Order: sequence, then structure tokens, then C-alpha cells
Amino acid sequence: MAGLRLPVLDADPASPFPPAEAAMREPDGLLAAGGDLSPVRLVNAYAHGIFPWYSHGQPILWWSPDPRMVFRTDAAHLSRRFRRTLRALPWVATADTAFDAVVAACASAPRTGQRGTWITHEMREAYGALHRLGYAHSVEVRESGGDGGGRIVGGLYGVAVGRMFFAESMFSARSGGSKAALAALATSLAGWGWPLLDAQVENPHLRTLGAEAWPRGRFIARIAELVASDAPAGTWTARFGALPVSALAG
Repeated sequence: MAGLRLPVLDADPASPFPPAEAAMREPDGLLAAGGDLSPVRLVNAYAHGIFPWYSHGQPILWWSPDPRMVFRTDAAHLSRRFRRTLRALPWVATADTAFDAVVAACASAPRTGQRGTWITHEMREAYGALHRLGYAHSVEVRESGGDGGGRIVGGLYGVAVGRMFFAESMFSARSGGSKAALAALATSLAGWGWPLLDAQVENPHLRTLGAEAWPRGRFIARIAELVASDAPAGTWTARFGALPVSALAG
């Protein structure tokens, strides 16, 4: 990052971000630095297609990449082989029953080509605060039952603003756990009338699951409508229910 001249955010958490189109091309999407991870600033960032991503020892860095990886919630793809696997599994997906555990598992999950984690203690505290305010949510997949007693085999977490969900990270403790969580989330969001799920940065694995690379301008314009919706913040536990993953097999 040496030599980069970035806009530095104002100390006021409610101050505006630079427009997303002002982000750098290299590194792709780097927009601004500084500020804090307060709930007000985080919700404002996501509502404008911006998210924090930085490593320990760096200042807070804010990003809006181009293109943007996006799922249509009614078009998430599961292979025939994985669908056959799901039909035989007694797993159940729930929401917001183990947020801190899901974030911790995402933080400790090994990533190809990555040492350490960007989900620092500061980030975990920030998203925990958002969760308590009803903006950050987890989906957890358990080996059996939805009562909190089954071992978590996979999950994900992210931020909801209006009718838009911005996924942050996912993990698998057993093969297929994260894919089952993603499919459960997409199915539930589609049923609620939430058409999109943000996956942030393009990669081949997400494409195999049905994600599309959208030009940033298209993404920003579309989410502007969705985040302006009056969908209330709050826990998803009752609304999501206990969804057997076998029901995702079609």
C-alpha cells in the first residue's frame, strides 16, 4: 500500500464516503482509508456498495470492486451430485442462533493462498455490535435439529440493509456445509422477496454456485432500490425457522 494516496474518512461516522466509481483500478476497488467500524458507518458503507477489508496492522481500508460478484437468490446452483447428497443428510439450517460461533469459525477457516485472517478481533467486535442491532446475521447448518444442540457443520454471516443481503464470509466444518448454508440463505431470501445476495469479489468457485459478475455501476444502481426498502432490522431466528437441507435438493 506504500505510495498510495487515498481519501481519508472524516471522524464523524455519519460522514459520506467517496462515490464508488472513484475507487482504484489497482488494487481493484480500493476506495478510502480510516474512519471506524461503528454501526452507523458500516450500515452506510454497505448501503452504498462499500465494505471494509484489511489486515492486522493496516489502517481500515474500504473497497468497492468492479466487477461485483452477485447471486440472484432464485438462481443459486447446486450440482446434481450435491443435491443427491443433501437428500440423505439430516442437517438443518437456522439463522442467528450462533452468530459469534459462525464468525469465529470463519476467522479460523484456512484459505488457499492466505496466511492469517482479515477477520480480526476488531472486526468481530464490530459485526457483533451490528448483530445485536439486527443488521448482521448468521446462517448455521447443524448436524441434527434446529434447537441449538447439533454440531455446526457450516455457516456464513453478512449484513442486511433494507431488502439486500451482503455476505461477508462462510466456512465448512464438514464437506458441503458452506454450500448448504448458502443455498438455505438464498432460498429463504427469495421467499421473502429479496432478489439479490452480494458475494463481493469474483472467484471461480462462486461462479460454479451460480454467481454472476456485474459491472459495479449496475450493482450500485440496483442495490440503491433495495436498501431503501422499509424492511425492518431484527433477528431472523423465527422468520428463518429450521430448514431441513434435504428440502433444498428440489
